[in-house]
Parts: sequence; structure tokens; C-alpha cells
Amino acid sequence: MKMFIGMLGLSVILIAAATVMAAVNLEKATFAGGCFWCMEHPFDEIPGVVSVTSGYTGGHKKNPTYEEVSAGWTGHAESVQVVYDPARVTYEKLLNVFWHNIDPTVKDRQFCDIGNQYRSAIFYHNEEQHRLALQSKELLEKNKTFREPVVTGIVQAAEFYPAEDYHQHYYKKNPIRYKYYRFRCGRDQRLKELWGAAAGH
Repeated sequence: MKMFIGMLGLSVILIAAATVMAAVNLEKATFAGGCFWCMEHPFDEIPGVVSVTSGYTGGHKKNPTYEEVSAGWTGHAESVQVVYDPARVTYEKLLNVFWHNIDPTVKDRQFCDIGNQYRSAIFYHNEEQHRLALQSKELLEKNKTFREPVVTGIVQAAEFYPAEDYHQHYYKKNPIRYKYYRFRCGRDQRLKELWGAAAGH
């Protein structure tokens, strides 16, 4: 009986959450920029962002595990899905944050992490996001921001699978390990080389 009541309560909460999302017209944005631990933090700090979830997308394996994705055979990329209020933050702003937190000049890797599972990509959810993503990439290329070409993919969003709980908001749960990982991986150093004072963190 207690279990039934608990499940009923959870259902009520989920329905209420869905109702709130519909009422405030929240939208989703999905990005891959290498290690998802490092991509949560920048989006979490933006006013208007409701939630950031680490996960896997872009592959063929249903309900993949971290070990499977890390092995590189599922086709999925480590990604983050951002739920945001478009009345408070624009998709263009999210794109700007994304670009300044990745190295868009390398294929199938980000910093010290190598493999297709660490590729950079923008997964668009509708044609407006598609248009804006292409526009932002073209602007980088037109301004010749880098000597190398921009190879970040822009592809239609597919099923997104949330990662295991211990990966969610890792930077908050394990701040010392998180900072050590970023330093050891050379992420901050390379971002500084690419973007200067506008580099993400």
C-alpha cells in the first residue's frame, strides 16, 4: 500500500512538472562538447536555464551505459541537454556559450579525450534552432576566428538518454577532482588559446 501511494505521489509530481513546463513554454537544447562533466557548469550559470542534464545521444544503442559509450561502439556522444525559458534566455546565447567551451577545430575528440564519443556537435530540435546553429557556425568561419576549419557537427536531435546519477552535476559533487581533471586534460589551457578572454570555464 505504501509503495502504491509512493508511486501515485511520484506520478502526481511528474504530471505537475509537465504542466509547469507546458505553461511556461520551456524549450530544449542539446550539445556535445567532449566530457559532459565540463559542459554542465557553463550552462548551469545562465539565468533562464532551468536544468542541465548529462547524457548520451546521436547513436544507435538504446539505453546505453557509460561503459558502453566510453568504449566507443554505440555511436553516442557524451552530451548535455539544456531545458531553458526562451523568454529569459535566447538560443543564440546558448550557442555562444557552447562555442566558447569547446575546440571546434578537431574531429572526434575534445582536449585529452579521443574518440567519436567525444565529438563536438549541436543537436537541433527544430528548424529555427537548425538555422541559428548554421548561422553561428558560418559566422565563425567567415570571421576566420581559427586557422583550421570548424568541424563541429550540426545534426538533428535524436533520443537523449540521461547518464547515471553519479555523473549528474559532477562539478558540484566532486569539485576538487573536477578541477584536477580539467587541468590534466588541458581543457582550460586550450580554451584560452582559442578564445582568449572570451574562453569558457
